[in-house]
Amino acid sequence: MWFIRVNMNDLTYRLEAIPDAYKHLGGRGMTSSIVADEVPPLCHPLGPNNKLVFSPGIVSGTAAPTSARVSVGGKSPLTGGIKESNAGSSWARDLAVMRVKALIVEGQPKENKCWGIKLTWDAAAGQPKIEFFDAAEFSGDDLYDVFPQVYKKFGDKISIAGYGAAGAKGYGNSGVVFNDEAKRPSRYAGRGGLGAVMGSKMLKFIVLDDQGAPGVPIADDALFQQGRKKMTDALMTHDVTKPKGGLNTYGTAVLINIMNEAGGLPTRNFSSGRFEGAAKIAGEAIFEGNKQRIGKELYNHACSPGCIIQCSNTWFGADGKEIASCIEYESDWALGANCGIDDLDDIAGMIKLCNAYGLDTIETGDAIGVAMQAGVIPFGDSKGAINLIHEMGKGTPMGRILGGGTGKRPRRWAPITRRATPSRRRFSA
Repeated sequence: MWFIRVNMNDLTYRLEAIPDAYKHLGGRGMTSSIVADEVPPLCHPLGPNNKLVFSPGIVSGTAAPTSARVSVGGKSPLTGGIKESNAGSSWARDLAVMRVKALIVEGQPKENKCWGIKLTWDAAAGQPKIEFFDAAEFSGDDLYDVFPQVYKKFGDKISIAGYGAAGAKGYGNSGVVFNDEAKRPSRYAGRGGLGAVMGSKMLKFIVLDDQGAPGVPIADDALFQQGRKKMTDALMTHDVTKPKGGLNTYGTAVLINIMNEAGGLPTRNFSSGRFEGAAKIAGEAIFEGNKQRIGKELYNHACSPGCIIQCSNTWFGADGKEIASCIEYESDWALGANCGIDDLDDIAGMIKLCNAYGLDTIETGDAIGVAMQAGVIPFGDSKGAINLIHEMGKGTPMGRILGGGTGKRPRRWAPITRRATPSRRRFSA
């Protein structure tokens, strides 16, 4: 097992033995510990002294159910603190089976030029290896256009991590994108602006090809299989997680109606906990709407290898064509109820735009909600919200304000939005 340190200063890398203090860590325990130990607390999050750390979970790459998870960590441009963000993707599995416990990106290139790295398994040496490549050809703003180009260059069996236009612009609401099982750029380590940290390293893509990799060593296979079976049986028999259960049928958006009834659904910039349009955007509405539009019941799919819960949904338009996959609970309330929007077509369209530009849907929805309360556009104006997301992607002055996240709103908005604060506190408890 190794640490790999990628030095963007001189485009080199090195493999390191894992220090004893980190041997039993993985995922967020690993990323947050490395950031705490190695990143100067007062460094600029987009400067050369910050580090971007990737680490698969401790059972990623094994047959443990729903285990293809990767943690991304660094000093957050949004909060200034240690940030960990998490995603499910084949990228996590591929990194783990090449026996990489942490991939640590350091420094910044001397030239204003984007690079990529391809990580493969060197069978002759019995260890992973990295090749740098010029990423200039993958510079488009829409990741739905760029991802197919990466697959065309490196083959269909790779996995991809990267950043979009939001990361290139240094936005606090940018995320790190990973591929889903259909090769969409739709799995995000979204929170905290870590896409901007990756953008500051000018490391556009990290491509993994696990061909020939030895897999994850298991110390006690009998005990592992015993635990795997117990967890699988529990997930496959529980009403929430079993096939055609709550999550497989309605996705995580099953929580919309539940949270609305509890009075805790973020609504109109957190000024209320109840949204009159909740039923129109809930997981039940997605399931029933798809049945009407494509003529059959459509259950959900896996976002990553080995996910047996399969809660990732797809929303189809009136013409039967896919609009977006997937509409998670968090994206649904942030771009829906929080903005007073109850149109699933427009919510799905905004989610796809966020994926395309590399934006975190939660922070983007929150920023739009603040702008709505400030009178930039009215609550419920879905077409205006869509336009604001385009402005973020294009980097207009308004787009850059919103791309900075809710904490970067203009001072002139503060008196208008401050009245939302008591309700925000009430519903965040």
